[in-house]
Order: sequence, then structure tokens, then C-alpha cells
Amino acid sequence: MAKARAIPLRACPVAAFQKMISGKYKLRIVWDLKDGPRRYGEIRSGLLRGTEGSAAITPRVLSRELKALTESGLIDRKDFGEVPPKVEYRLTRKGKSFVPVVAAIREWGERHLGEPVLAEAAE
Repeated sequence: MAKARAIPLRACPVAAFQKMISGKYKLRIVWDLKDGPRRYGEIRSGLLRGTEGSAAITPRVLSRELKALTESGLIDRKDFGEVPPKVEYRLTRKGKSFVPVVAAIREWGERHLGEPVLAEAAE
């Protein structure tokens, strides 16, 4: 009887993707970095745009999201070693390849999740 060959187990790509982007701000951080490097404060203020009634993101949460995105290889952190500290975040090649995915999500959201127009207002 032939011995069964072991097939390497791989995580479900959808589950792996979901784990990588889980978090309230990760997609928006990637989207904001598509136009070039940003400093911590610029990222933080950018997260306040376009969200009605949103409280400011806490420094702890933003730091955690940035660290997770760095560990996943989507962004790179560059410390200039200056006083006061200067740190920039930028998309990696992997992160840049992810921008079209976020763009598709954004387009879908615009089509399907936009504010509904009231029938009376449309007439």
C-alpha cells in the first residue's frame, strides 16, 4: 500500500485577508497613504475626514494599527532619528498592489452604501 503524500495545509486566502485588514482604520490608512508618505499626525487627522460624528482615534489605537500594517508588510515605517522625532509611513510594493482592491471596495460602497435619496426629494 502506497503511503499518502502529505499536502501542505494553507490558510483560506479570504480568512487570511480578513485577518490582515481587520481593524477599524487599516483600510483607510492604506487609502490615505496611496498619495505618498505621511507622518503620524497627518495620518491621524486624515482619519477624521469623511466620518460624521467620529471621535478622534486614540494614539494607542493608531499606533497599534500602524504597527500591524507594518508587520503585515503593507506599509513601511521610516524613522529619521531626529529630535523632535520624525517618522514617516509609506506604502510598500505589497501595499501599493493593495490600493486597487481598496479602490474597488470604495467604488462598491459608493454604489451600494451611499445615503439613500428620499423619493419626495428625487421628484
